[in-house]
Amino acid sequence: MNSLDIPATVSDEVVALANRLAEDNPDADPWEIADGLLSGAVHWWLYANTPCDDPSCEDCAAIRNAELRMKTLHELVTELATTSEYYHSPNDDDVAHD
Repeated sequence: MNSLDIPATVSDEVVALANRLAEDNPDADPWEIADGLLSGAVHWWLYANTPCDDPSCEDCAAIRNAELRMKTLHELVTELATTSEYYHSPNDDDVAHD
């Protein structure tokens, strides 16, 4: 797998894990499964985006402290959510209903 395939592959694996968890636990609340997956993803993202020990590192400038990491994470989540095919739902209250 080349590095360009990693985000898509990881995303596919997470969706597959969620589907397996839902199938193996039919009484589980899908929101609880989603919350657990999101918790793990956020935890891993924060770990992976820990700044290096060089205070002047340009690569780490956007993640130099917790507030900046949260800003970067929020921007990423917004981008990922708004580009998702599930961003809008037919049940959204701002969708015209017949």
